[in-house]
Amino acid sequence: MSHVTTAQPDGTPTWIDLRVTEFDRALEFYGALFGWEYSAEPPTAGERSATCLLHGKPVAAITQAAATPGFGWTMYFATPDCDGTAKRITEAGGTLLQGPEDVTAQGARTAIAEDSVGARFGLWQARTRIGCEIVNEPGSLVRNDLLTPTPEPARAFYSAVFDYTLDLNKDLPGMDFTFLRRPDGHEIGGIFGTPAASTPTSNWATTFEVADTDEVVRRATASGGTSTTPEDIPYGRIATITDPSSNEFSVITRL
Repeated sequence: MSHVTTAQPDGTPTWIDLRVTEFDRALEFYGALFGWEYSAEPPTAGERSATCLLHGKPVAAITQAAATPGFGWTMYFATPDCDGTAKRITEAGGTLLQGPEDVTAQGARTAIAEDSVGARFGLWQARTRIGCEIVNEPGSLVRNDLLTPTPEPARAFYSAVFDYTLDLNKDLPGMDFTFLRRPDGHEIGGIFGTPAASTPTSNWATTFEVADTDEVVRRATASGGTSTTPEDIPYGRIATITDPSSNEFSVITRL
């Protein structure tokens, strides 16, 4: 799927946003990387916000906000019932950080939560905005994976909240990687069990699809970001980029 025209099924990553202190610099950086254009949203509580557009369709949002530890790219799961899913989150050992609440500027009812291992994510009940309208093509969201040194409680948490089934990834032998699948069998991402020394805290990692990983890395470093050396994995050529405000994400050219 590339173009999304209706609300995604329950438990599907459907929207992403980024909170930054240097708003204009972020717009310039991501515009240079992905070719995004921007539609300004009405300021809320004095904060500036823009919808990121690819081919004229919403793919993300960037908001100016005070520095908040742990807030970089935030991924939102689709839900037909934000309040009901929020209740399941707390019952499964998670914590609500914000909402549920109607956010008129975003066209959705949303909440922000932490799972049972401390990774932050959002909920998105579509109203006037269904979420990302382009995915899985260059310049748009292609994948989200949870990185955590404590994968077992994370697997139990997401199975309880979204009724995911779990499948071991046999493409990456020697790695603790579990696919998360909706009840209809569709894969929505995965959980990586990582050594505490390399990933001391848990977080959802955002990955964007690009046409040429090496070229995007070049653009990122030229625009003030940093990057790991691109490498080939069974699914494509990937690199991890850090933007000028220290927000981390990955890019991949899929095979």
